[in-house]
Amino acid sequence: MHYLLLTIIQIVDSIAELILVSLGLAVIFGMMRVINLAHGEFIMLGGFTSIFAVNAGINVWVAILVVAPCVVGILGMIIERIIIRHLYGRMVYTMLATWGLSLLLTGMATTSFGNRVQGISAPLGSVDFAGFSISLYNQLMVVVCLILLVGGYALLRYTRLGLIARATMQNPEMAASMGINRSRVFAMTFSLGAALSGLTGALLAPLSGVVPTMGAAYVSKAFITVITGGASVITGTGLSAALLGSIGTVTTFLSNPIFGDIALLAAALVLLRILPTGITGKIFRGAS
Repeated sequence: MHYLLLTIIQIVDSIAELILVSLGLAVIFGMMRVINLAHGEFIMLGGFTSIFAVNAGINVWVAILVVAPCVVGILGMIIERIIIRHLYGRMVYTMLATWGLSLLLTGMATTSFGNRVQGISAPLGSVDFAGFSISLYNQLMVVVCLILLVGGYALLRYTRLGLIARATMQNPEMAASMGINRSRVFAMTFSLGAALSGLTGALLAPLSGVVPTMGAAYVSKAFITVITGGASVITGTGLSAALLGSIGTVTTFLSNPIFGDIALLAAALVLLRILPTGITGKIFRGAS
């Protein structure tokens, strides 16, 4: 019984991590249809930002929850203003631009910080359960994940800001004709997606450490999760992460992490074969 509870806790932790890794991409790709191949590097920058903030004497919670997302969010807005806004509607150009940006950020981080793992200590300890140690920091990540899902859903579904954002993404010309500054909305949405990625990197820094090439480990899973989720940014990401994360974690328990990743990918392929528009494209049509 205890082993079953521990397995469930591990599955929940894995789902939360998959949601956190995917949320920033869900906002940028799911809403704006921008294939951001630099998503993993935004996560990496969030991790490095939190490490340097802590080393500079800033409280670890402020560094993780405030400094990292703000810094990466501002960087995302600058990138959107300089590069991305000239490429809306041209998917291939956007892919090439963000791929180049990914290489540039990885190269700059490697040159500046070295190709070695850096990290910070997890701010919370652990509790003993049936002879096993359970990390409280992992459970905090689950809580943060739930707050982001509920807050994001409420923002998009029930607020004027969310309504403006959704209307602008679905029909920019009509939104502009109603007096909405669509350029500003696009910039803010891209910045929000970057900030979420930065927050994810900062949250992961105490667990996995940070290295300049870490983005490649997350970007493929994030794309698979977002595409499988379908058109609804929050609901789709949450549902697909719950499904794929469970399959991947259970398979990892039964075999090893490699087969876990293979099972996750196979499940996504089967789902997209059955539901070409994703989980929310057909089953939960209309959800945010």
